[in-house]
Amino acid sequence: MQVRHWDRRGNSGIRFTEMGLGTAPLGNLYRAVPPQDARAVMDAAWEAGVRLFDTAPLYGLGLSETRLNPFLRDHPRDEIVLCTKIGRVLRPATAETREGIGKWFDVPARIGEYDYSHDGVMRSLEFSLERLGVDRIDVVHAHDLDLFTHKRQEVLDDHRAAFMAGAYRALVRLRDEGVIRAFGAGVNEAECCTWLAERGDFDLFLLAGRYTLLEQGALDGFLPLAQARGIGVMLGGVFNSGILATGARPGAFYNYDPAPPEILSRVARIESVCAAHGVTLAEAALRFPLAHPAVVSVVLGAQRPAEVEANARALATPIPPALWSDLRAEGLLREDAPVPA
Repeated sequence: MQVRHWDRRGNSGIRFTEMGLGTAPLGNLYRAVPPQDARAVMDAAWEAGVRLFDTAPLYGLGLSETRLNPFLRDHPRDEIVLCTKIGRVLRPATAETREGIGKWFDVPARIGEYDYSHDGVMRSLEFSLERLGVDRIDVVHAHDLDLFTHKRQEVLDDHRAAFMAGAYRALVRLRDEGVIRAFGAGVNEAECCTWLAERGDFDLFLLAGRYTLLEQGALDGFLPLAQARGIGVMLGGVFNSGILATGARPGAFYNYDPAPPEILSRVARIESVCAAHGVTLAEAALRFPLAHPAVVSVVLGAQRPAEVEANARALATPIPPALWSDLRAEGLLREDAPVPA
């Protein structure tokens, strides 16, 4: 698997595999995954060459980090890029009051309390280090510091203010001390990345769903800013919640909900162009966003080894350059979007 070397600070940087494993599904997202199956997914990722593993306290209310623990012990730590998140501190709850009933299955009875303070960061990372069984984390992202999560602008403004006054200072100190190698934010909106990047010294952002074969709005502000400042970008949600993997079939999901007619129509047109070049929609969707010079990796979740293997094969599939030209000619790809050579 191809590797991208990111070195914004001139201190040897971090080597990112073009594909990372997102471990939210291994935290029993939407269905319970047996422990042996979760381990098989991690092993399949390693065999495919993946060395980037992304987790968070939210994922399975600690279960994702706990499941990574024995896997990390069995592999050379220096070969792995490990990412987790801050912004929530897990508190004990009961089976009836825990967070995520109907979303997270067979998980610890916990509730995540938003905490973007200095002390909240320190507590969150201490708990993550314990669950993961490691003494350092490579990349830390502030989780869900966006309107998509908090719904109301005044609530988001309060969290942003708390973050910049507290969590941000803690992360800078931890980076300066070498406890973490880089930090940024993991969010669902490019505008939030821009807001933060304009106000602080951020290294890497994890942006979900906003720079894909289907939509390239992040080119309007965030991605040029990231490129100019040497900020790395990890991309999640490159299938836009599924529709760029399944195609425009009935019931296909876009942004966590059933896709509306206009999205189904646009994806059907993209899929038709791909088919004319003998390329699957998923192959094009995986390769396209990696063409932007700020992007260091696409992070993909999986609940079965076969899914990891299929994604690795799709990513390695050569794409005819004419495909991108035809998508542009059909008005399905922005003219200013970089495309693979």
